Amino acid sequence: MITLDKKMKILVQGFTGKQGTAHSRESIQYGTNIIGGTSLHKVGETHLGLPVFSSVEECVEKTSANTSIIYVPGEFAADAILEAIDAKISFIVCITEGIPAFDMLRVKRMLSTSKSTLLGPNSPGVILPHLKMRLGIMPSAMYIPGKVAVISRSGTLLYEASIQTTENGLGQSVCIGIGGDHISGMSYIDVFEMLKNDEKTEAIVMIGEIGGNTEIEAANYIKNTKYPKPVLGLVVGERAPKGKRMGHAGAIITSNSGDAKTKIEAMREAGISIIPSVTEIGNSILKLLKQED
Repeated sequence: MITLDKKMKILVQGFTGKQGTAHSRESIQYGTNIIGGTSLHKVGETHLGLPVFSSVEECVEKTSANTSIIYVPGEFAADAILEAIDAKISFIVCITEGIPAFDMLRVKRMLSTSKSTLLGPNSPGVILPHLKMRLGIMPSAMYIPGKVAVISRSGTLLYEASIQTTENGLGQSVCIGIGGDHISGMSYIDVFEMLKNDEKTEAIVMIGEIGGNTEIEAANYIKNTKYPKPVLGLVVGERAPKGKRMGHAGAIITSNSGDAKTKIEAMREAGISIIPSVTEIGNSILKLLKQED
């Protein structure tokens, strides 16, 4: 399991592109330890004051980079992930959306025999306000160091939960967007495992949506392990019609297990406190933490 700390040396794949440049600049200004990046067009030059390498392997050899953020178009993103895995990068964050499912099957196969961990694709990334580390595209101004961890398939709802925890003074220990695609890397359970013994995290908000069964698997994990931290759950999409895609590639109900009602019932059975609506995220956390005290 990965450890998110200041020991991360971060390289950017797609460093000199429009998105890579804009988000790398903000991350560097925030305090993130980005040490360089890759680009075939500006090899040997500097970009944002940092070196540009021809490959992930070269960057690892010369800087000991162990973490990668990928801002590469969909048709090239799977190969970028595979390159990072091949270079033995420990933690890979893929922001790219629209990666073909067949390409992600190749990625999953290679991940299964490696020591790399993938967050995403179609992920807003991860931010740790207390360390001033931002790996992704989150608007950093809305985050403050605090006690609540937020895990979400939806980037927009991750931001909403973060705003509400900032406004009510609770702040965030970590916020992670696991992405909304059918075939992806880290799951809710992986993040719960990572946060189980995290001293900064006093409560966890899990935000889900329709489609798939990852929320149900996470609820069963919480129930079966008697998880030591209080968890709150929100599932959006209660009114979505069966068989119709709503937003993310993974947000489509194909069976009874993929609908919001079934997921909410599973969470409730696991002892997860249900957040009644998006607008009540902050108030629900405050109420729960007062009960815990």
